[in-house]
Amino acid sequence: MPLDELPDWLPAWCRDHLGAEPAGVLFRSRQVSTVFGLRLTGGGDVVVKARVDEGRAASCVAVQTGMAERGFPCARPLTPVIGVGALAVHAEEFRSGGEVLHGDSPDTAVRCAEVYARLMARLADLTAPAPPLPNPPWVRWDHGDPGPWPAIGLLDDRDQDIVPGHILRTAERARARLRSADLPCVLGHADFEAQNLRWRGLRVWAVHDWDSLAWQPEAALAGAASGSFASSGPPTLAPIESSEAFLSAYQRYRGRTFTVVEREVAWAAGLWMAAYNAREMALCGGDPAGDAALRAQADERLRRAGPR
Repeated sequence: MPLDELPDWLPAWCRDHLGAEPAGVLFRSRQVSTVFGLRLTGGGDVVVKARVDEGRAASCVAVQTGMAERGFPCARPLTPVIGVGALAVHAEEFRSGGEVLHGDSPDTAVRCAEVYARLMARLADLTAPAPPLPNPPWVRWDHGDPGPWPAIGLLDDRDQDIVPGHILRTAERARARLRSADLPCVLGHADFEAQNLRWRGLRVWAVHDWDSLAWQPEAALAGAASGSFASSGPPTLAPIESSEAFLSAYQRYRGRTFTVVEREVAWAAGLWMAAYNAREMALCGGDPAGDAALRAQADERLRRAGPR
């Protein structure tokens, strides 16, 4: 990406808050946030993230700062969140290197579950700021909008008739189970996917995407991660035996056993998130792999989610 294609506000923002302007663009990506990898005049490399502020950004960056200061493998924020019009902007170190761990086998699930359990234990030890609400939409089953989905204009304005009916039915049943449970909420990483982790051999080198923190029951967050851990591109759903391995390993590494209700909530959460992703892919013309996995697994996952 050429320098002259950067947003007009970005060079001055870097000069004011980082002490140098961009000299080159390492990368640009756009998902939850628009992310710029920049080489600054003087040679330092940084990452600048900008997103429309829903009131979540300051909390997420504060948590990321706390995790980095305690030695967890994540990029260290270099600035607090700074408003630029409607955008919430911050900079963090460029933690480069490492490899994506591909695969959805039970062995891979166990490796990922160990990292997630360590992450959740560290988060539990933080003196957290206000919860980062509203939750990211793919784990916002606690919303108050009509129907099973949180209101998102980009998706809601499209032709809903192209979404297969089984996706809606699955989401409704999974959400009913989640809403019937009465479990305390905790802070957790809600986008625990292969594409957001980097490994060096057997050691995790970096966990990315701290914009996606959520405030939900621990079992629900672990359940969502157990379904999504293998996604290294378009979202899909891990095999049932791998999600089972993830949840078993997570409980072992956390040193506690889920109650019956927590186990059911974990299965319901992974299923609702998969249905959300399958709906989004259907509406946006994305990869249908997640829908195929959802169709094949929904009945068994609903059985494990228990009564509704």
